Amino acid sequence: MLQGTWHLVGWEIEIAGRVTQPFGADPTGLIHYTADGGMSACIARADRPRWSGGNPRTAPEAERLAAFESYFHYAGTWRIEERAGQTVVVHTVTHSLNPDFVGSEQVRNVDLDGDSLTLSAQEGPRFHRLRWRR
Repeated sequence: MLQGTWHLVGWEIEIAGRVTQPFGADPTGLIHYTADGGMSACIARADRPRWSGGNPRTAPEAERLAAFESYFHYAGTWRIEERAGQTVVVHTVTHSLNPDFVGSEQVRNVDLDGDSLTLSAQEGPRFHRLRWRR
């Protein structure tokens, strides 16, 4: 059962046998699945610096860019489906830090084992694997 709150353990991207960790070895994040079909996911680098002036509206452009590049979020609705013998969760995105995600469906393979959840997806040459713990 996906419903509830999950804490990010790790995020890996594999391309042609090479594995990277886009937000480092110790990213932070949460994904929430609500009983009424809502979902929200956020992921961040663990070592994100604070604003030098304490205010994002007056922060230098480089700091704002670094904040954008070290954080990822989207929210919307979710549903479970079976596709080609695989259980998947479909996230229908209504809000996102990345405006191009809005209106998209993000399909993730589901591997649920007790309090451990792995969501994965093949996107072109990239294979994403996100591991979560309840």
